[in-house]
Amino acid sequence: MKITSNLNAAETPNASNLTEEASSSLTSEQYKRKMQRRKEVQSERLAERTKEKGLIIVHTGNGKGKTTAALGMVLRSLGHGYRVAIVQFIKGAWEPAEKAAFGRWDDLLEFHAMGEGFTWETQDKERDIQKAQLAWDKALTFIRNHEYKLVLLDEINVALKLGYLSVEEVVAGLEQKPDRTHVILTGRGAPAGLIERADLVTEMTLIKHPFREQAVKAQAGIEY
Repeated sequence: MKITSNLNAAETPNASNLTEEASSSLTSEQYKRKMQRRKEVQSERLAERTKEKGLIIVHTGNGKGKTTAALGMVLRSLGHGYRVAIVQFIKGAWEPAEKAAFGRWDDLLEFHAMGEGFTWETQDKERDIQKAQLAWDKALTFIRNHEYKLVLLDEINVALKLGYLSVEEVVAGLEQKPDRTHVILTGRGAPAGLIERADLVTEMTLIKHPFREQAVKAQAGIEY
């Protein structure tokens, strides 16, 4: 059944705004009761969720922040004393600042930047494919190793999108991970087969970018 509305986007009520407006009109006592009820509901939800499992996590989309969000999980895992491995596909022609920043965790972290840069820089498809396969072979050694709690495969989605690796090959490799190991796969253009297999998928949406709108170059501390 198709439902149509005469409201345009600007006139359509926003649920979040309506909730905020409703809350702001409550008395202090009404607000307190509402928050108490909300706490009860949240406590019930938390009590029901007792499972633990290693997750397959995908960060994709055209917006910035895919690798940055993944590195936040890396930092969190290192803070817990877990062993972590990072394998960077595509990237590798330069020394990323994050590699230097994480250098103090040499005892817990394996960091391998195994690409040779953007495809328009390398201009050698066969070599790019070879490098992607080598990076995947290295990634598999960590994915299969139960000692690693988190494995980050940075920009692997781009390698998949370009056909340097097959979706079937990568999904089959992910099935070999131990039950408690988390694997994060970043990069725009994540294929449907990977998204279907993943437990957690986040799409970064591009709204504005200074490179496009203001001709601002990539800057240290922001892009690299």
